[in-house]
Amino acid sequence: VEFLYCDLASMKSIRQFVQQFRAKNCPLHVLVNNAGVMLVPERKTEDGFEEHFGLNYLGHFLLTNLLLDTLKQSGTHSHNARIITVSSATHYVGKLHLNDLQSRCSYSPHGAYAQSKLALVLFTYRLQHLLTANGSHVTANVVDPGVVNTELYKHVFWVVKVVKWMTAWLFFKTPEEGASTTIYAAVSPEVEGAGGCYLYNEERTKSADIAYDEELQRRLWTESCKMVGISDEASRLP
Repeated sequence: VEFLYCDLASMKSIRQFVQQFRAKNCPLHVLVNNAGVMLVPERKTEDGFEEHFGLNYLGHFLLTNLLLDTLKQSGTHSHNARIITVSSATHYVGKLHLNDLQSRCSYSPHGAYAQSKLALVLFTYRLQHLLTANGSHVTANVVDPGVVNTELYKHVFWVVKVVKWMTAWLFFKTPEEGASTTIYAAVSPEVEGAGGCYLYNEERTKSADIAYDEELQRRLWTESCKMVGISDEASRLP
């Protein structure tokens, strides 16, 4: 196991990481996008992005796009390279505000978190559409890990923390259990060649209706490219 440093809240750090990784000339068969914050107070990343949107979504958007060429070169007809992005059931109540992705007009920790998780689902579906259109041997799926007992809840109200402490053993998954669907998406033969799926408890299920809006997927992709400073070559594809 070898570790390379990458701060998903920093576009500069992401670019430096990709440069270091490419210098190793290694294949890339599985990319898991799993960094995130939840319900943090209003604050910005070093690039000026609202933290939920900047870290949870834009960081993964840029990282994935910068690694796409390597992923395409690593995948084969019989063994596709795989991109797994971790979202949340919170995306079902999320609303994407294309005119205010940074939540400047009215900030809500819950709203900003839900928006970032919905964006990840929209991104995954658009990415799979583009990969298929290009004939790439790469699949992109999105995972809902469930309610997992981790430090992600450190910013919730103290009453919720007490309830969590009292009931986690009964209602929350362990980190190992929470990781099971991500591992399933990464290595299971059952999903070989299958992309554009929303997976929960190692099964394909339906995401929020809005996530299937192809026009919204396209608009978010184009705006995301502008925000992170990469070329939107995908805009020329159907």
